[in-house]
Amino acid sequence: MQIYARDLKRQLTSPAKPLYWVAGDDPFLAQEAGDAIRDFLRKDGFTEREVFSVETSFNWDNFSQLANSLSLFAERRIIELRFKNAKPDEAGKKALERFLEDPGSDTVVLIMAPKLDKAATSTKWFTRLVAEGLFVQVWPLKREELDGWLAARLKQAGIRANGDAVTALAERVEGNLLAAVQDIERLRLLAGDGEPQKTLDAATVLDLVADSSRIDQYSLVDAALAGDAARAQKILSGLRAEGVHPLPVLGALARELDSLLPMLAAKEKGQNVAAITKSARVWGNRIKPVSAALQRLSRAQVWQLLHQARRIDGAVKGLSDANPWDELSLLLLRLSGVGLRRIARPTPARA
Repeated sequence: MQIYARDLKRQLTSPAKPLYWVAGDDPFLAQEAGDAIRDFLRKDGFTEREVFSVETSFNWDNFSQLANSLSLFAERRIIELRFKNAKPDEAGKKALERFLEDPGSDTVVLIMAPKLDKAATSTKWFTRLVAEGLFVQVWPLKREELDGWLAARLKQAGIRANGDAVTALAERVEGNLLAAVQDIERLRLLAGDGEPQKTLDAATVLDLVADSSRIDQYSLVDAALAGDAARAQKILSGLRAEGVHPLPVLGALARELDSLLPMLAAKEKGQNVAAITKSARVWGNRIKPVSAALQRLSRAQVWQLLHQARRIDGAVKGLSDANPWDELSLLLLRLSGVGLRRIARPTPARA
């Protein structure tokens, strides 16, 4: 059975399934899903646990021998496999199939793995495998889902907070769910003074928690593609404050601009955006920002942005007096849609 992480607790019922597979690239949400499964299995009597890191050289014969042997202390056990890659090799596939042919009742396999794409989850092998177990797909929270997630967490912690406070917390911890949970715990401890609980406002949140935004060049690129100029500028400022060198930031932007060119060429030939992103293998949460950029941009505009990126590269290398961070800020504004009309259709020179 395939389910989303939000439905996991409803599906954790006895008897335990022989296989649980958690896949996703958000480390906090994946860890929470894994913890929920481990907790359920412990309560169901699986008190022994063996953990293995599965890399290219992993010996699947050892796994098979362990899975088929009796526990040393005659206890029910969990064999936890932590995949480095999203899916196992051929030897791993066969070993897991053999295990599920006769799993017994005293051994459960828990797989913790990176995200699987739709092509992988549609294979006959995968479908047969998870038919005997439970596959939990963990998707990162979308920006518009974060406020609701935080509000639920605050309520769970016994904290009353108004809408402005939730929004302020979301801006502080943007994308970093572990930091969000830590800050909620800090709020619970610092706001609890023994008096009747007050409703937290934005000013209190800003005073009590630190700025824990998960800022990186990939979030920066997606914000600009989505047309969110303010967020892109915030992330850029954070990267600069952290001492990040401008060259990898520029590199991430340039690679994204290069990848847009063939997709925009397809759009100019009449293909719809949904078909273009599918053909280009744009998956998951990137579909929305990339689609927004394809709707907004033309190839001429992207070429001009690439020319601007080359000038910034020269500034980074000391070939001009321009400030690379200021130039990156301008590039992001234009990629976000600010001033694109002006750079795409320059005023003709008068005769």
